[in-house]
Amino acid sequence: MLQTSRDFLTTAFETQKAAFARDPFPDLAARRASLKRLLALTENHEPEFCAAIDADFGGRSAHETRLAEIVVVRAGIRHALSHLSSWMAEKRMPTAMPFWPAKNRLLPQPLGVVGIVSPWNYPFQLALAPATAALAAGNRALIKPSELTPRFSDLLASLVAKYFSPDQLNVVLGDAEVGKAFVSMPFDHLLFTGSTSVGRQVAVAAAANLTPVTLELGGKSPAILDPSCDLDKAVASVAYGKLLNAGQTCIAPDYLMVPKGKGRDIAGRMAQAMTRLYPSFAGNPDYTAIVSDRHHARLKGMVEEVRAGGAKVIEVNPTGESFGNTRKLAPAIVLDADPDTRLMQEEIFGPILPIVEYGDVGEAIAYVNERDRPLALYWFGKDAAARRRVLRETVAGGVTINDCLMHIAQEDQPFGGVGASGMGAYHGEWGFRTFSKEKPIFVQSPLSAGGMLRPPYGSAFERVLRLFKLMT
Repeated sequence: MLQTSRDFLTTAFETQKAAFARDPFPDLAARRASLKRLLALTENHEPEFCAAIDADFGGRSAHETRLAEIVVVRAGIRHALSHLSSWMAEKRMPTAMPFWPAKNRLLPQPLGVVGIVSPWNYPFQLALAPATAALAAGNRALIKPSELTPRFSDLLASLVAKYFSPDQLNVVLGDAEVGKAFVSMPFDHLLFTGSTSVGRQVAVAAAANLTPVTLELGGKSPAILDPSCDLDKAVASVAYGKLLNAGQTCIAPDYLMVPKGKGRDIAGRMAQAMTRLYPSFAGNPDYTAIVSDRHHARLKGMVEEVRAGGAKVIEVNPTGESFGNTRKLAPAIVLDADPDTRLMQEEIFGPILPIVEYGDVGEAIAYVNERDRPLALYWFGKDAAARRRVLRETVAGGVTINDCLMHIAQEDQPFGGVGASGMGAYHGEWGFRTFSKEKPIFVQSPLSAGGMLRPPYGSAFERVLRLFKLMT
């Protein structure tokens, strides 16, 4: 399990490079056939994927796997199939008047071999959504899934081998050392999803080969409750966004900003909202476990640190369950946490929600802007002026208004980070363009006067140059 040598990696890469050299521009029919195979892989093996991910997590809701992974990937593939013809089309571009009657064209061209490094938190979605874009753009692709989800990774490797030739799509298994070797390969594009700290290392490794990168990272995504919001609806939405996958979501609300003096009231409402979603936690199959002992210990340590520092910690455990040896973790709501603690400095990636009070919209904006630019921002309210200020005066990878998470599921919008939360974007047409070279083509006309601009220079040159100046 999860044992792949560097020799296998090199062979897999060279096999795909050679295949791309033989067929550098797959036609529409070939690309559609690839996407249909990926769709069949997705639809025919849903129970197996759910079971494998559940086993890797030590308890992962099958409903969440189906909703947040299978459905999302299926929708992305179907969207690509519906729009691929128009995405691939050579596009007519405007031509400046001095160059008439020449023509400009833009040809989307496959890059070659794409590397995809996918994480453990949504192992299916974050491996196959970028693979969808890479195949739609006519590329070959190698996927390196996380070693923290070995059952899923083994299953993915076996099914990809069943549905695809290794010279088109392949899976490279292995530990962190194999991962380091993977990101050091001279891919034509590399997409990495993971933490900001590891993303920095990936960018450095890719730079040695001048490999362009798309980095889907994370950070501390704020949810801001404006005084004008429907409080009960907003709290219910944040509770869902925070507890989906037990908070192990890169765009989960990391902290909640509420009007000054409202922290304790909203904390109580939040505990009630979480209980309505999950009447119990330890024995509830709808509630997901923490993926590893190390991550579980890290989250508990965060809570212990802020509690020791005087913060109020509200543990949400309505039935008083014992969690025993499981890796499930009761949600916690935290008030008055020291801003210098890990909970307030690091991406949480778990079911812990700090609450921060603010005075006015300007203070909320300043608080967000004093920190790294987040992958997501959530704003709840009816005040159009306040919403406009938040949208224009903060910078985030994506925004959902009056809900959580929903922007990631929009195939007609790009998804990506900014600053420390990432670079580049994909989904839908933006994924196709990320994995394509949009090659500009200038088609000269036989009627061109361009020859008059060549030496030997004389009066004809001066007349044409004056004309150019008038037209530009």
